[in-house]
Amino acid sequence: MLPLIKRLEPGTEYYFEEGCFITELSNSEQDPAVSVARARVPVGGTTRWHALGGVVERYLIEAGQGDVELGELLPQKVSPGDMVLIPAGCAQRIRNIGSEPLVFLAICSPRFQPDCYQDLEAEAG
Repeated sequence: MLPLIKRLEPGTEYYFEEGCFITELSNSEQDPAVSVARARVPVGGTTRWHALGGVVERYLIEAGQGDVELGELLPQKVSPGDMVLIPAGCAQRIRNIGSEPLVFLAICSPRFQPDCYQDLEAEAG
């Protein structure tokens, strides 16, 4: 691995079918151990029930207020500074319960790849 500084590229945010907007901050073959993305859930939005196969995910809440649901746990309120640890394969979703966008870093190890994403609502449907 070589040292690297990756600059934020304005305008690279995209809508992900999960129900949120994503800006990939770090996700490459050069650093397969981890990926970092900024997620933004609009006011009133909720992500789909999903799991990441073989990938541990952490949410670091930066802005807004949310309710996070993990597996069989009751919804838990989260706010800036909170960290949520999501084991690999754990069902999850998060809902924006505030009056501003809910923004958090999604840190995955190993790195997020599209084939690890499991849409649990589609599977149940």
